[in-house]
Amino acid sequence: MPKITKINHIAVAVSDIESSLAFWRDALGLELAELRDVPAESAQIAFLPVGGTEVELVRPTTDDSGLAKYLAKRGEGMHHLCLETDDIEAMMIQLKEKGVQLINEFPRTGADGKKYAFIHPKSTGGVLVELYQL
Repeated sequence: MPKITKINHIAVAVSDIESSLAFWRDALGLELAELRDVPAESAQIAFLPVGGTEVELVRPTTDDSGLAKYLAKRGEGMHHLCLETDDIEAMMIQLKEKGVQLINEFPRTGADGKKYAFIHPKSTGGVLVELYQL
């Protein structure tokens, strides 16, 4: 049986990473570990590790991406919660069997080799949830 092993990251949708860093880095003192462009997701991400997990500031790089539409509709704020699993395929099968609506029918693989998939907020009480397998 697949397991959730930890919270991998919490993603915050932002329109401007530099101005958001004024709070997360400068006021709170979190270290900016990396700033990365992710063309496959039309996003730029700032990674700020904290307590074995990360806060990720996610900014759209195109006006027609899902993230850009999210920002236009809901504004800045928490975008998704990412849960790490030991077996993403088995977890997705288990969720489907329980009637959970998935956004991705199959896991995607990022440039860093991590597998990921999203669960629709309709099945989670309104929270976009990402599954990750390292």
